[in-house]
Amino acid sequence: MSTPTLERAIPGRARDLGDGFQVRRVLPAPQRMTVGPFIFFDHMGPVQLAAGHGMDVRPHPHIGLATVTWLFDGEVLHRDSLGSEQLIRPGELNWMTAGRGIVHSERSPTSARASGAHVHGLQLWVALPDALEAIEPAFQHVAADALPEVDVGGARLRVLAGSAYGVESPAQVHSPLFYVDARLAAGADLELPMEHTQRALYLVGGAVACDGTTYGPGTMLVFQPGVAVRIRALEATHMVLLGGAPIGQRHIWWNFVASTAERIEAAKAAWRAGGFPSVPGDTAEFIPLPEDFGRMK
Repeated sequence: MSTPTLERAIPGRARDLGDGFQVRRVLPAPQRMTVGPFIFFDHMGPVQLAAGHGMDVRPHPHIGLATVTWLFDGEVLHRDSLGSEQLIRPGELNWMTAGRGIVHSERSPTSARASGAHVHGLQLWVALPDALEAIEPAFQHVAADALPEVDVGGARLRVLAGSAYGVESPAQVHSPLFYVDARLAAGADLELPMEHTQRALYLVGGAVACDGTTYGPGTMLVFQPGVAVRIRALEATHMVLLGGAPIGQRHIWWNFVASTAERIEAAKAAWRAGGFPSVPGDTAEFIPLPEDFGRMK
């Protein structure tokens, strides 16, 4: 009898962020909080907003994590309290390290609003290791042509962060991890990298077979450690692969991630008191501290 490769399947849960903008939230989940250092996973869209409208995520703070944005369609304007201003386009990796504290906003650019913005992509958070939780905040943007690609059978793989399949992304990471955009032809098989302890995939589109069961879009498959995993695409399939070394216990509250509850409380008090820096070019509004917010659902 073959050893089961799948630990669990996690379905995405719909979340409305307002103004008709919905996401499918996968992590953290009741069944599992993290996969490697990845502690948050949102699938944004695909959504077509009404004419004159765009995505508007007002300035808000982060600590103890890095945000990772990867778009399939549309454009997002990133601004942060370091003074960074970057238009993110499909195929470009946006990595913002919050460390001891950063504030940023994410909005559709003016050019996309006349006919109504279209947005489709992923935003992930990577929890920082204990020793690096309070490092200086930083921002990096990796152009599409700088991200390495490799063909494995009928799979076209782009390594967005970390290392996998014999190549390494130029994005600076803070712990062992991998994050790969994978596009498989119908009938193609793909083995997941064995060198990483925790591994998962998320289906953006298409269908795969695993352990005799078929899975479709909006599902994350988390695999057993140390077991060889082979996935078969039942049709043309788009997915991302992710994982890495376990990060240890983490607290998550609103936009804050930390190894201790005390760090979370200090961040809450600082945002409430106006102790975080502002975002140049986006100072007219901000997201207030949600006093009744519980642990992220």
